[in-house]
Amino acid sequence: MKFSVTILGCSSATPTSDRNASSQLINHNEKLFLVDCGEGTQVQLRRNHFRFIRIDHIFISHLHGDHFFGLVGLISTMHLLGRKNRLHIYAPPELEDVILLQLRISATTLDYPLHFHPTQAEISATIMENNYLEVITLPLNHRIPTTGFIFREKPGLRSINSKAVKEYNVPYTVFEVLKTGSDYTTPDGKVISNEKLTTTPAPSRSYVYCSDTAYYEAVIPAIEGVDVLYHETTFMADKATIAAEKFHSTTVEAATIALKAGVKKLLIGHYSARYDDLQPLCEETKTVFPESYLTLDGMVFDI
Repeated sequence: MKFSVTILGCSSATPTSDRNASSQLINHNEKLFLVDCGEGTQVQLRRNHFRFIRIDHIFISHLHGDHFFGLVGLISTMHLLGRKNRLHIYAPPELEDVILLQLRISATTLDYPLHFHPTQAEISATIMENNYLEVITLPLNHRIPTTGFIFREKPGLRSINSKAVKEYNVPYTVFEVLKTGSDYTTPDGKVISNEKLTTTPAPSRSYVYCSDTAYYEAVIPAIEGVDVLYHETTFMADKATIAAEKFHSTTVEAATIALKAGVKKLLIGHYSARYDDLQPLCEETKTVFPESYLTLDGMVFDI
């Protein structure tokens, strides 16, 4: 089952000639989820060959412009392209008024339903789920209310061992029950353990988008052991004072969170425009957490 993240924008407040404002596209089981929507996001979607119509869920971390200024344009383009399916937006409650105002003053009446889900930055909550995936908010520590997002697969069903069910003459009518972990009892009362008839599903995977935040150890219990953590690294360690004043993180601070949470892989991003060469940021992060990787626009990471 596919689970990947495409980086559409990795810059901080000011985009550069080769780094767009914050946005990521998550593909899980061929369902597309957009996380943040900075200016230029729809151009990046086109460059990376994603069809707008396939995006049904958009998650906005907070209301600084580099994370949502591209949203109204994307909503409008979806309308112009003839979208009919419902679009779900998960964001701070004030954003609904912003969207409705811009649609009203541009005399735009959408041809598709827009369903707004207000988030709460103070608490963690499951805000979206389907048969395979759940999305959970992660309270962060920024200048304005901000949430990260945890994308966590639900435990998979067990797989039928075709050779074993044939050997024990297990009827196909009980296969669905076997997938949930139940044993099988033969007509003469003999119990065949589930472990003999099925195989263990692949481990559930998880991805965390840790948007703008100061160093914040309160997130550690919620992200412990995740497969991939994206954590902002706006500044290098020598700018720690500036980072703290702006409620952002340094390379070393992001790496320390990853280390203490025991995550498997760390992706860094949201770089200050002052940095032309990003390799020193990655090298500094690796001094604390070796499994650290730069994100650049257009990169795709498998979870």
